[in-house]
Amino acid sequence: MHALQIDTINVVARSPYLVLWSRLGNYQPEWLDELLAEGKLFEYWSHEACFLPIEDFGHYRRQMLNPENLGWKFNHKWLASHTDEIQALHQHIANHGAVRSIDFERQENQANERKGWWGWKPEKRSLEVLFTSGKLMVARRHHFQRFYDLTERVHPTWNDVLHLPEPQESERYKVLNAVRALGVAKASWVADYFRMKKISESCHPETLAQKGQLVKVSVADWDQTIYVHPAHLAALELAADNKLKSTNVRMLSPFDPVVWDRKRASELFGFDYRLECYTPADKRQYGYFCLPILRHGKLIGRIDAKAHRQTKIMEIKSLHLEPETRISTALLQDLAHIFNKFGKWHQCERISIGATPTAAIKKQLIALCEERIQSTI
Repeated sequence: MHALQIDTINVVARSPYLVLWSRLGNYQPEWLDELLAEGKLFEYWSHEACFLPIEDFGHYRRQMLNPENLGWKFNHKWLASHTDEIQALHQHIANHGAVRSIDFERQENQANERKGWWGWKPEKRSLEVLFTSGKLMVARRHHFQRFYDLTERVHPTWNDVLHLPEPQESERYKVLNAVRALGVAKASWVADYFRMKKISESCHPETLAQKGQLVKVSVADWDQTIYVHPAHLAALELAADNKLKSTNVRMLSPFDPVVWDRKRASELFGFDYRLECYTPADKRQYGYFCLPILRHGKLIGRIDAKAHRQTKIMEIKSLHLEPETRISTALLQDLAHIFNKFGKWHQCERISIGATPTAAIKKQLIALCEERIQSTI
């Protein structure tokens, strides 16, 4: 993937942990925190705020050194009007070590400043300016709270003079990795993966294909050339022989790379998807935090779920299936199986089924979920 998007919503597991569960199954979420603390990962702006491999640090360093090009992610006005406070905060961290935003109390006269830029208190805004400009890094997280420390302490082996790649090298690196992560890619899908601006001609997928760094293929009924990374040649040959079959069933985070580009999800899967947590409740079609269901290579529906951690109940508040999805015993068994795996990973002992397309589907899912729970006791 090369990028693991960060989001704080936790009605179920927070997105980066959920994305990994969709690929790894029942793993220990603490592993992600440990990799960050060990310096194997770092945080920065990529698709959005992301965990990234530390090996890719250099390819984001120029953005840090020139954050003016990051738009809303870099608060120019705050930097210009609070230079002394920002420098003092940087010096405080240099003298006393890593800090969290929560270490600074909100003053009474700041109560009316909650509007705008997420209502952050001054120290949080300053920390983010220092983070985005590459002077601070996230050293670790605890209960998902960031600990900010000096970049030279978090990544002591880095040297801008010795290690900084040329801009074209970083652009080419991101294009190749975007195509590799996408599996098959239209040229129009590539830039969104790492939120690149317009790709230069020298790094365009067509140019890289002419140089032998990407493979060009065609897909029936698609009017655009498709690009594939050479690392996928074996899978490409299986696909051409109609031998590449998907048997997995997974729930996906709304911020999973499979669906984070809503246009690609529509073009590739015929799946119309948007996140409704920012939509007023009475205007939601599917629910607050709907998770797409990937089954056998197709997006067949979505669930609105909530983990009740104290009562250890995983609530499937609603299940919505795509109109062309054929209801079968195998489908319901797959859904019950993945619901139970999902609940177990959240340390939930029961599955609660809410709204479903029909009463018969609900009855069968309840029975199948209970049957699977009993078989594991």
